Amino acid sequence: MEKALNRDQLEAYQQQGFLFPLPALSDAEAATLLSKLEDLEAQHGGRLPARINRKPHLLLTWLNELIRHPRILDPVEDILGPNILCWGSGFFIKNANDPARVTWHQDSTYWGLSKPDIVTAWVAFTPSTRENGCMRVVPGTHTLPQLPHRETFARDNLLSRGQEIAVNVDESRAVDIVLMPGQMSLHHVLLVHGSDPNSGANRRIGFAIRYLPTYVKQLAEVPDSATLVRGTDEYGHFSLEPAPRSDFHPDAMAFHSKMLEANDRILYSGTSIRRDDDGSIVRAPGASD
Repeated sequence: MEKALNRDQLEAYQQQGFLFPLPALSDAEAATLLSKLEDLEAQHGGRLPARINRKPHLLLTWLNELIRHPRILDPVEDILGPNILCWGSGFFIKNANDPARVTWHQDSTYWGLSKPDIVTAWVAFTPSTRENGCMRVVPGTHTLPQLPHRETFARDNLLSRGQEIAVNVDESRAVDIVLMPGQMSLHHVLLVHGSDPNSGANRRIGFAIRYLPTYVKQLAEVPDSATLVRGTDEYGHFSLEPAPRSDFHPDAMAFHSKMLEANDRILYSGTSIRRDDDGSIVRAPGASD
């Protein structure tokens, strides 16, 4: 029995690789979470530090609660089954007239996971429109194999390596994922997607949550971790992550730092170049340009 999605919606997701708009939060919940984010930004000089924005649910109680929200998990369970891990999370923020963008890519490219049975829930904290750089997707491309990508490490690219698909993408087929605050979209890990810069006067803020069933494992020879958000973990492929006892609790910060070291080894495998915590490009000693 489906918990949130009807058969037509499930069929649409299977055929197209995405589904939207879906209700996730009430207006009041979305406004409260946006206020918490803005308070957090104010505490850090008006900008969310990149380091905090990597699995921030491990540091902040209100985001740890969000990744477990039943109106998010119920449709995810309809797709993935009852035993669900949260492997990652992070904000995608574009300020007014912001050149930041996301090039056409597949999420699966550098994650090192064994199967493409992975769903991203993208929860809108503000309106997400064509003008302010909403996510765009190419329907049906989740049925393609892993495509070749090139790495740009462009500073205005919000992706870890500034990666972009190295073959032509038929942008004429692209669909704009327009969302209002509290709504969400779901998309498949192999779906070709991206987003343009924000050319509007308002911020575009979304929170992406990466969910996978417990049978998926990490293929990189690096210990990996995830948060069990529903059901049971009968496989033990990931170290299970603790929820923070309070925002930025010392134990949570220590665990988060350890997790980032392992995550860097996965995301930047095969390259001596990486993004520093401030978004700048760092090259290992002796690395060529």
